[in-house]
Amino acid sequence: MKKTVVLGASDNPARYSYLAVQRLRSHQHPVVAIGRRPSKVGDTEIITEHDPIDDVDTVTLYVNPTAQKEYYDYIFSLHPKRIIFNPGAENEELEQLAREKGIQALEACTLVLLSTGQY
Repeated sequence: MKKTVVLGASDNPARYSYLAVQRLRSHQHPVVAIGRRPSKVGDTEIITEHDPIDDVDTVTLYVNPTAQKEYYDYIFSLHPKRIIFNPGAENEELEQLAREKGIQALEACTLVLLSTGQY
C-alpha cells in the first residue's frame, strides 16, 4: 500500500480532497490528511501541523499553485516518490523542482487513478 499525504484536506463532503481521503482509505492506502483546520474525514484526522512523516509514497495536492509555495520545503522534506497535481493544482514550477529532485510529478486526478486501478 502507498502511504499518501493529502495536502489540502477538507471535511466538506462536496470537496474532492474529502472524497480522495475516503477512497484512498477504502483502497487500504494509509492516509495522512493535512488541512487548514483540524477536523475529520470519517475516522481520519485532518491535522494542521507539518510534522515529519516517514515512508511517504505519494503527496496528492488539493491546494492552488499560489498557496503551494508555503509547502515546497515541507513537501520535499517528506521525500515522496511522486507528487500528484490534481485538477486546479497544476504548478509548473513545483513540478520542475520535483523532477530535479528525482520525484515523479504527475498531472492527474487521484480519484480517477484509484477508480481505474492506476494508483
